[in-house]
Amino acid sequence: MPIGINLLLWTGHVTRELRPVLEEIAATGFDGVEVPVFDATDPGHYRDLASLLDDLGLRRTVSTAFSDPRLNPVSPVPGERQAAFDQARQVADCAAALGGELVVGPLFQPLGHFTGTGPSEAELDCCAAFLSAYAGEMRDRQLTCAVEPLNRFEAHVLNTGAQAVAMMERVADPAVGVLFDTFHAHIEEKDPLAALGQLLDAGVLAHVHVSENDRGTPGSGQARIAEAIGLVRARDYRGWLTIEAFGQAVPELAAATRVWRPFFVDPAEVVSQGYRYIRECIAG
Repeated sequence: MPIGINLLLWTGHVTRELRPVLEEIAATGFDGVEVPVFDATDPGHYRDLASLLDDLGLRRTVSTAFSDPRLNPVSPVPGERQAAFDQARQVADCAAALGGELVVGPLFQPLGHFTGTGPSEAELDCCAAFLSAYAGEMRDRQLTCAVEPLNRFEAHVLNTGAQAVAMMERVADPAVGVLFDTFHAHIEEKDPLAALGQLLDAGVLAHVHVSENDRGTPGSGQARIAEAIGLVRARDYRGWLTIEAFGQAVPELAAATRVWRPFFVDPAEVVSQGYRYIRECIAG
């Protein structure tokens, strides 16, 4: 299982200025990085970044999300659904230019945009239609999409593994799978390991985010990370184990993720201790 780390720990827009951090990540032993793509207007930028990552021997995945409520895959307004799809298609173009392997994230609604109730049947229909169409975009670019259920305080359309499995049954396309995040599962699932097992049983697990219950250094909190890694190892999962931790280096991201206090001394702690912890979990 390759080990990665999400670069949102340092920035929301990766440039060559991040090279010293990327060198540290590579030297630590990481197989790759997860590159946030929110500005998807210039695939050439990501093509240039791919050259740098190739030089460092780092593979890559791409994470993204809809932050503007007018980019809404489940909106009753057709224009908002189309705007979301256009944005997602641009992200796919950038991911392909980057040489990415996956596009991951909550590609089913804008972050923090709620209706005041659970998902309606109309929203679920729109979500399935959106992801089915996006599967074609993925296939055209030799990519896979991993849809990430979020906790109820960030989203309402998909919160649990069971809901994600039901959505995958509607989509029924191998170009779209599910991301299991240990942080969100810690909040939403009665039994995170059972939820992970359900994804494995359904054959839809496409990506794993290793994220502590406070989104700090993996292994320092309560999230059932070791057990989750043990389960996917036993079930012969071959996908990524990618650290997703958040600090206060990016103020807008800290606000969005409610990171009001520091959870580690500095990002170097997450890199070194997080990597070592995952390696120990894989070794059993």
